[in-house]
Amino acid sequence: MAESNSYEEQRRRQVEENRRKLDELRLHHLSAAVREAAARPRPKPKPRPKRKAPGPGELRRSGRVAGLPEQPNYLKGAQQRDYEEVYAAYDARIWKGPTDEQRAAAVAKAEELRRRIHRIRRPAFVKTMTHVCASRAKPMMIPTHFIEHLPAHDEAVVLVNEADVEFKMLCSASKQGRHRYLSKGWREFAVHHDLENGDCLVFHLIESAMFKSKPRL
Repeated sequence: MAESNSYEEQRRRQVEENRRKLDELRLHHLSAAVREAAARPRPKPKPRPKRKAPGPGELRRSGRVAGLPEQPNYLKGAQQRDYEEVYAAYDARIWKGPTDEQRAAAVAKAEELRRRIHRIRRPAFVKTMTHVCASRAKPMMIPTHFIEHLPAHDEAVVLVNEADVEFKMLCSASKQGRHRYLSKGWREFAVHHDLENGDCLVFHLIESAMFKSKPRL
């Protein structure tokens, strides 16, 4: 029994000694602080900004050449000059047209052909191509004196060349009815015959809605 009391006394002393050491080290206060910190809500981390992708023209360059002046693009300049020369040559060919003497000679031949067609009682007219007609930019206007042979409203017509190739197009009337035009389909005809400024054509009516076109003179 004395041994049991001695053991209990020794155990009590050990517990008190451990408690005294904890008080000296203040570990129980530290554990309480840790529990409180763990219980606090953690702030959300700030999102990291996304890196912007470089634009199509922003290229990374070596530090050795970054400070050098921009070099000219000789290939681009050569291509631009080629385009300009082609367009200039086309405009010069279309706008220049024939000389006054050449134009007068072509009109004289066309008028002689028109008079021969009139002898067989076929209404005909002569049309000298302008820049806008030759470049396919606008429809072809029919001379006013020929309107009496045409319908007063829009009507589909056929234009036949010397090779008997037919081109379907629209004969359009203006709002006031004073003018007639060969509109839809005229572009294909002009492209097919490679018309240029100053070309002279003779048109004559072979049926109510069919023209015959003589070659350019």
